[in-house]
Amino acid sequence: MEISENGFIFSDQKERLDLEAIHQYLSVESYWAKGIPIATVKRSIENSLCFGIYKDHVQVGFARWVTDKATFAWLCDVYISENYRGLGLSKKMMSFMIFHPDLQGLRRYQLATLDAHGLYEQFGFSAIQNPERQMGIVIQNPYR
Repeated sequence: MEISENGFIFSDQKERLDLEAIHQYLSVESYWAKGIPIATVKRSIENSLCFGIYKDHVQVGFARWVTDKATFAWLCDVYISENYRGLGLSKKMMSFMIFHPDLQGLRRYQLATLDAHGLYEQFGFSAIQNPERQMGIVIQNPYR
């Protein structure tokens, strides 16, 4: 599935993804995946529902959902390249993704963010109710 708007292409086609560009952003620029090996990024892409944003055949944004396509989806690795921020691309990408056929009828959509609460609230996300009912294991600095 692809749409074009204002010279940008939004796509769920994995063959369009630029693994090197995604790895560069995640391993160097992101706050959540510094030092992540390219093999780990590749494996995460292979096992996720991925979305890219492209301008003149260059990838400028990315996001992926970890999902069983039946009950839950976890949004992660969302980014817009610095030169393209402030253009509404993250909002457009969220609109494109949230209505994707593979993500309809799920019971739970989740994500973690340090600084983009306002964006996600526009799409119905809110703080987890009853967080004491959820648990996790977090490995600090797994790529170092």
